[in-house]
Amino acid sequence: MGKKTILYAAHQQSDGKLVDFGGWDMPLHYGSQIEEHHAVRQNAGMFDVSHMTIIDITGLDSREFLHYLLANDVDKLSFPGKALYSGMLNASGGVIDDLIVYSMDNGYRIVVNCATREKDLEWMAKQATRFDVALVERPELGIIAVQGPHAREKSAIAVSAAKAEVIRALKVFQGLDMEGWFIARTGYTGEDGLEVMIPESEIAGFWKALLKAGVRPAGLGSRDTLRLEAGMNLYGSDMDESVSPLSANMGWSVAWEPKSRDFIGRSALEAIRAEGQYDRLVGLVLEQRGVLRPGQKVIIEGVGEGVTTSGTFSPTLGHAIAMARVPADTGSEAMVEVRGKTLPVKVVKASFVRNGRKVFD
Repeated sequence: MGKKTILYAAHQQSDGKLVDFGGWDMPLHYGSQIEEHHAVRQNAGMFDVSHMTIIDITGLDSREFLHYLLANDVDKLSFPGKALYSGMLNASGGVIDDLIVYSMDNGYRIVVNCATREKDLEWMAKQATRFDVALVERPELGIIAVQGPHAREKSAIAVSAAKAEVIRALKVFQGLDMEGWFIARTGYTGEDGLEVMIPESEIAGFWKALLKAGVRPAGLGSRDTLRLEAGMNLYGSDMDESVSPLSANMGWSVAWEPKSRDFIGRSALEAIRAEGQYDRLVGLVLEQRGVLRPGQKVIIEGVGEGVTTSGTFSPTLGHAIAMARVPADTGSEAMVEVRGKTLPVKVVKASFVRNGRKVFD
């Protein structure tokens, strides 16, 4: 038996199919992965993401610590609750984890992946010895992600008037405290919505209130198809410690300025960037019959070979899509080996659907 979130009983009551995920018993779906996917794209769905790890960082050197720890620059957190996406890199420029950091009244809050919790905490603690900082894990908080075009309005129905006011006022990529909850306008689906961090004693009540407001429970299956359609990386598939952010479509999250800021992995990344011929992460579109999966060979005539890192049937588009790591000189066309056949695919930017709409040509 794996670890259980505080919402385990709620998943059972909603007939969730529970599977092991990073050592946690989590719902794969509640009957129909496809219907859950469409609910998020068209209306509102909710995910239990309480298996993720929340870490608060405080102390006199918290800003300087994050300047050094993260490839992105926390000086971009220019207003209360502003959120920032970043890679946390090793000395060779590989991605230890990707995460979101929020500015808080007394420091910062970081949310990291559940499968990387132990190594993340160990790495952060090791780097923190040089700084006057405190790292405090917050296991007493659960997280519900409410996602979809109607997610915020339905969430506002399910909470107090004060919380509803915060939900309506939040800027994209901002999180604010209200009545002991931290409500953030962030997500992992390519839709508008919220990630709400709540004391465990209150989280089941919020889940029930969302059900009453017409929000559909959604599991890991639809979470994966949604994030892939949105071109969002999955750690361990699309990047890991052997892959730099430049080869993981994360180059935009590296803050090169100011040049005086020395973050872990910077010198290695600068050398990779100067060389210029690093692999890149792209999107693949298979419009004919067939399914793209991780680990399939990608052939680029006259250039070389790559490999799919994530792949699935896209419920929104009605055909297969994938992300793939390919040589730098890859053009707009390629072939993928699928069950002994080579099928032609279109090479696009690694993003397929945002806010319910196709975003590639």
